[in-house]
Order: sequence, then C-alpha cells, then structure tokens
Amino acid sequence: MPEVTAPYAPGTPCWVDLMAPDQQAALDFYRDLFGWAGEVGSPEMGGYSVCTLHGKPVAGIGKAQPMDDMPAPPTVWTTYLATEDADATVRAVTDNGGTALTGPHEMTGIGKMAVVSDPTGAVVGIWQQLGFIGAGVVNEPGALVWNELNTTDTAAVAEFLPKAFGITAAPFKDAPGYFALNVGGRSVGGMQALGDALPEGTPPHWLTYFSVDDTDSTVDALVRAGGSVLQPAFDMMAGRMAVVTDPQGAVFAVIATPPSS
Repeated sequence: MPEVTAPYAPGTPCWVDLMAPDQQAALDFYRDLFGWAGEVGSPEMGGYSVCTLHGKPVAGIGKAQPMDDMPAPPTVWTTYLATEDADATVRAVTDNGGTALTGPHEMTGIGKMAVVSDPTGAVVGIWQQLGFIGAGVVNEPGALVWNELNTTDTAAVAEFLPKAFGITAAPFKDAPGYFALNVGGRSVGGMQALGDALPEGTPPHWLTYFSVDDTDSTVDALVRAGGSVLQPAFDMMAGRMAVVTDPQGAVFAVIATPPSS
C-alpha cells in the first residue's frame, strides 16, 4: 500500500476535498464507489469529514456553506498544494498576478489553509500542515493518483507556478502539448490547455484523478448511482481513464493504470 507518513514537499498536491450541497449524499456516493469510510464531522470543524481508505485519510467532504464574505463554494473537487508557510505562499500568489480567495485560516491543531487562483483563474488550495499532512494513502485504487491543471494559457501559468509554489513545468515526453509539473525533480502533476472534450465554457481548473481497478466497471457503477459521463473511457499513455461527475455535479477523473505505472 503506498502510504504517506512524512510531510509532502512544498508544491506537491497533498489533499483534495469536496464541498457538496448534500454532504451525506456525497459521503454515501463515494463510500459505494471507492470504498471510503466517513461520517459528518464535529460542529467545531463545521461538520467536515475526513474520509479514510484502509484507515488512512484519503480525501475530505464537507457541506457547502459561505465563508467570510464569500458565497457557498461551487460543487467541485479542490486540489491542495503543500506549503511550509501559507501566509508567504498567498503573498507570492498575489505578488505574481494570482488572487487570494479565502484565508489563510488556521484549522485548530492540524494546519492552515487558503484558497487562491492563478492568473488564468484556476482555483487551488494551499495547505500548511501543523500535524495533519494530508492524504495518508495515494496511488492505489480508491485513492488520489494525479492532479492536472487545465488552463487557457500554459505559458503564463508555467511562469507563475515556480514563483508562487516552487513548481516547474516541463514538456512531457511523448505527449505533445502536455506538461509535467515537477517539484524537486519529481513529477507531481500535469498541465495542459483546456480541451474540446469538456463542456463549452468550462473555466481553467485543477482536475482530480482517482485510481481504480477497472475504469469501465467504475463508470458503470457511477452512472447507476446517478453520476454522469463527460468523457467516456478511453486508452491513453498512462492507462485507461474517463472524466465523470458525481450526482451533485462535481467533476473528477478515474484511471486504471498498468501495474508498472
């Protein structure tokens, strides 16, 4: 099992969460789809649920509600990038053309978080761990396996990422137009231009990928549970993937990768 016990290097995707209008329905859906365990959390944490897989934290699900002067967030999966200093990272974001949306907020005893957007409008979270490092299991069925930035301007974002997060972008071998997002010489995510397969008007965004044993059977189960398919299952260099939505409209990808990937 690919367990994670040490803090993630700054700039590495370390957590994903979903704010849903119906939190319990989301918990039930992902329990059935991926085998997660989770229940509505304590009032002190706003009911936020840390879902687990094999007893390890894998993703968060909360109830969509207003924060500060902002309306309730949209029903989307949010990627969080690790940082050693959330305040400094937010300053770096705004100093280089990005926007601070919420925070930084300290989550008592576990970390500090903020939500920002890059110059093209793609939203991403920032997580400074103060006891909770993020995902405790990755790269196995039911867990986070990849995070991908889809943008309207890859050149502008490639210039922004190292200044804001310490992430560098480099052309991905054998995949024209695709970029590896690297931290310390290691690929931690990808970037590409917004594609035609997504609905017209889709804004720049980070797409969350979850690993599965079998993409086609997972998509079938998702549809039976009320989800929808945006991009049907297809084979690509990293495996067989599909882009889907849950019953409340949150977009994510599922991918079955070969054992050697």
